[in-house]
Amino acid sequence: MSEHSALRPWRTIVRRKSRKIRVGTLEVGGDAPISVQSMTNTLTADAAATIAQVRQLEDAGVDIVRVSCPDEASTAALPQIVKAAKVPIVADIHFHYRRAIEAAKGGAACLRINPGNIGSPDRVREVIQAARDYGCSIRIGVNAGSLESHLLEKYGEPCPDAMVESALDHARILQDHDFHEFKISVKASDLFMTVAAYQMLAEAIDCPLHIGVTEAGGQRVGTVKSSIGMGALLWAGIGDTLRVSLAADPVEEVKVGFDLLKSLGLRHRGVNIIACPSCARQGFDVIRTVETLEARLAHIATPMSLSIIGCVVNGPGEALMTDVGFTGGGKGAGMVYLAGKAAHKMDNDHMVEHIVELVERRAAELESAGVAPT
Repeated sequence: MSEHSALRPWRTIVRRKSRKIRVGTLEVGGDAPISVQSMTNTLTADAAATIAQVRQLEDAGVDIVRVSCPDEASTAALPQIVKAAKVPIVADIHFHYRRAIEAAKGGAACLRINPGNIGSPDRVREVIQAARDYGCSIRIGVNAGSLESHLLEKYGEPCPDAMVESALDHARILQDHDFHEFKISVKASDLFMTVAAYQMLAEAIDCPLHIGVTEAGGQRVGTVKSSIGMGALLWAGIGDTLRVSLAADPVEEVKVGFDLLKSLGLRHRGVNIIACPSCARQGFDVIRTVETLEARLAHIATPMSLSIIGCVVNGPGEALMTDVGFTGGGKGAGMVYLAGKAAHKMDNDHMVEHIVELVERRAAELESAGVAPT
């Protein structure tokens, strides 16, 4: 990263203090990096298809992958999926306690459940014992769309108070069985309800929190809603792991999640491209150039910065703060900047290949110096 990228006091986010748990080999909570999660949308029983999608998510940098386990065929496929995965696999369980026990035996790193809908106290006890025996953590997943009937009767409608009460009731079930390896989520599609619920929950319990705006929508609208809701929480220091829930390719969830964390200085992975929106002053086609560079540089995980600015109004100033920069000029050429300093001119026709070469070279230098994704 550029020497100019050190955090200033007014850019510092103080994270909420939470206790640390393990999801497989991954630490969640405390001072561990905020992890990015996504979920497969293949049939889990189709192990080959699910593994292929897990691979795609891993290539995008995902930290945790959740798979749905609605039936016995899904939990039967879980050992094969877990063995092939490089990241922890979370089993999403609803209603049937045997699926949770099978998933724990099958190698799931975490069980996503609501203890309250598993059934009798004996069944809950069996699930908790399986999680303890096989080293699983548990995520208590509360959703505004599936609150218990007695809470809806009490509060009249889904609301932050009802969601938090549900979460704490479920947490108490685990705590009563001396099980503390759990995290909680309280999600709603309404981002105001989501943020309010997490703010209340953050004050009420010290476990890690998995944040997200559920059922946020398609890629564009869902990204905006998620960025507002999760951005507000993360800025306030709330959140230890997250998922951006999009009706889109799950890989896009991972990309948006990392972009969100990178924008807040909470994670650093890949090339951060700073680009102008373009105008009549541009010396080259900024939009097409940035689209091409995003695709060509997607393989780089080493954190670094690149500025692509169409003219000299802001270009030199932005280039001062990036590892590599290009500022449009006149007569079909622009200026290349390295480590904030003007280095040489380059004609527009060859700029993309040249910038890719410079970025890859700089990434290799940073990697050799010990700079790694966080």
